[in-house]
Amino acid sequence: MTSEHSYRLTATWTGNRGAGTTGYRDYDRSVTVEVEGKPVLLGSADRPFRGDPARWNPEDLLLAALSQCHLLSYLHACVTHGVVVTDYVDSASGVMVTRGNGGAFREVVLRPQATVRDASMIDAAIAAHHEAHEWCFIANSVNFEVRVEPVVTAG
Repeated sequence: MTSEHSYRLTATWTGNRGAGTTGYRDYDRSVTVEVEGKPVLLGSADRPFRGDPARWNPEDLLLAALSQCHLLSYLHACVTHGVVVTDYVDSASGVMVTRGNGGAFREVVLRPQATVRDASMIDAAIAAHHEAHEWCFIANSVNFEVRVEPVVTAG
């Protein structure tokens, strides 16, 4: 069964210092991202691209989307296999390579550490990571490698 889901947001540049984009150093990279009914997200460029390091940048958001998508897919996979997860933390990282004025992510590595209720669930919990990776909408949408290096323990 196929279904289509639509998403909408408004991204507004708020960095006009008065002269617009008269020069590369003459404007701020500040952005607000709004989705109806949700808190406003303050964005900017990454620091090497003259952005505000205190704000979310597009690269942070892509990494967060991949990590969160895997987490949510994983929890669902665990439920379907009778695995009780009691804790989950992911230390995700990504590598982006720039070339001239462009560039692309080369890879993202997710390093989820899950705790399950019983040691007898560990094998199924590890297998659920593979299933979650196949289900993740965001990982299926990118053109670079997303590796998952899980650790599962019983607590």
